[in-house]
This record gives sequence, structure tokens and C-alpha cells, in this order.
Amino acid sequence: MTELPTLDEIHRAARRLRGVALHTPLVRLHRFDHQGDVLLKPEIHQPVTSFKIRGVFNAVASLDATERAKGLSTVSAGNTAQALAWSGAYFGVAARSIMPDTAPATKIEAVKRYGGHPVLVPTPEVFRFLEEHLWEHEPYAFIHPWTNRDVMIGHATIGLEILEDLPEVETVYVPVGGGGLIAGVGAALKSVAPAVQVVAVEPEGCPSLHESFRQGRPARVECKTMCDGVAVPYITEEMFPLLSAVVDGVALVTEDAVKATIKRLALGNRIIVEGSGALPVAAALVAPREQRARAVCVVTGGSIDTDKLMMILGGD
Repeated sequence: MTELPTLDEIHRAARRLRGVALHTPLVRLHRFDHQGDVLLKPEIHQPVTSFKIRGVFNAVASLDATERAKGLSTVSAGNTAQALAWSGAYFGVAARSIMPDTAPATKIEAVKRYGGHPVLVPTPEVFRFLEEHLWEHEPYAFIHPWTNRDVMIGHATIGLEILEDLPEVETVYVPVGGGGLIAGVGAALKSVAPAVQVVAVEPEGCPSLHESFRQGRPARVECKTMCDGVAVPYITEEMFPLLSAVVDGVALVTEDAVKATIKRLALGNRIIVEGSGALPVAAALVAPREQRARAVCVVTGGSIDTDKLMMILGGD
């Protein structure tokens, strides 16, 4: 059974990531009043424009050199693939990623520019590869995007940084797809400050964790959302108990709220985010102030196609 990261493991990962991942600052959400209780942790400023470099690099660096030399493989909507390609180039090994053929062109091209090899397949085939463990029949060193424990440990360093920069934080909003990010961040937060509320955020069009908690078991849902980075239609048996241990609540966000938040962050904070990166901020904005209290939103990624961004910025 997979266990949550320990504090010692997270500290070791933080040391391993020095010089690779940035300690991203906390930035106040731009407002036209004096309410400054919502802060952003802009992981869009990482080398691959998302938090994924933390977990993926930690996992690749933790491999035995002989295993790593086989080449790297993963399954990804785009951000994990970018991080794997970057890490592969760092260690001088090949990196291949199975990606849905509907992935944003921005992400596919970025994988290539980092030196990776995207393999585009229909979306059902992406999840079949994961669910049927088809990577076990391949020669590559496979980095699972959610259940790999070293990935979770690397992602957990975000939680340590939040507590270092804002010890008085009361609520942390984190987007959820497969759950590897929030499992790691939640483990770090609960280890040091158990009273911090960890809120998982999903799009209304893909509420797999919300439905799993409602049913009390891992569930599968229909998935239709612009937030491709979290478009995972199920919670795995391995992840469900971990998420149950660290998540205090789930917030659902509409597609319109995602678009409005992308526009707000671009025009107000001058930062560009993709749909999944906007989710935590959208959730914090509609939460009652007394409920969210002093909050941090993990802004996870910034890979959005230019035409989609321009359409959102030009909309009402």
C-alpha cells in the first residue's frame, strides 16, 4: 500500500531540487480594494511552466543510474511530459510520453522543444495504458504521474515552502486530477500544521474526487472540461485513502468561472495560466471570506494555447 510522504523525505527532496526547481514566492491576488487575504503560489514560473518539475525530477533523480539509462516514460496531458522531457535532457537520457491526441498544441510543441518524444493516442488509450499497467511490458523506466511515491514527495515541497513563507496560513487551495499533487502538499501541511485546511478543487465537468468522497469509495465520472491538466475521470484505489487522509473539502468550479479567473489573473496580476491553474483562485474567490480565511492558491501551470487565451481575454 502506498503511504503518504514523510517530513524527512520531503526535506531530502527539497535539497535534491535546489538549483532545479524554484522556491516560488507568495504573491497577493490583485484587487481594487484592500483585502489581501488571498495569495498565489505561481508555479507557472518553474522551468517547465508548471509544478510538475518538482515531482518528476525528484522521481527521475531517485532512480538507479542503470534503470534511468533505459530511458524514461510517462503518461501525460502535457505538463508531466514537459517535466519528463526536461529531466531526461538533464540526465542525458531519452524521454517519451504517451499523450492524448487532443492535448493543447502548446504542450505538445513544448515537449518536443525540451527534447522529449510525444506519442499521441486517443484519450481512452491513455487511460487504458494506465489502468492495465501496460508500461510493465515496455523497456523504459516508467514514472507514474500520480501514484509514484517519489513524484508525490517532490510535489510536497510546495507545502513546505508555503509554511516557510506564511506560517499563519489557514487554507490552501489545490487543483486535483490524479491526486499526486494534493497528496504531497497535504502531507507536508498536515505534518507541520495539522489545522491548515486543504481544499481540493475540481471543475464541475470532471468531479472525480467529489464523487468519490460522496460515495465513500473510488469513483469514475464523465469528464468534459477545458481544464485538461486535471481531466482525470477516476480516482485510483491507491490514491483514495491518501486523499481521504489529507483533504478537508472539495470545491467545484464552473467553466465560466475558470475563464473569468484566467482573464482576471492575466489583466490583474499579469500572469498567464491554463484552466487547471486557474481553478484554485476561482474557488477561493467564491468562498466566504470567513471560511477561506488567510488562503494560498497553488497556481499550477501556464501552458495554454494562444488562440484559447486570446478568446478568453476578448470575451465579456
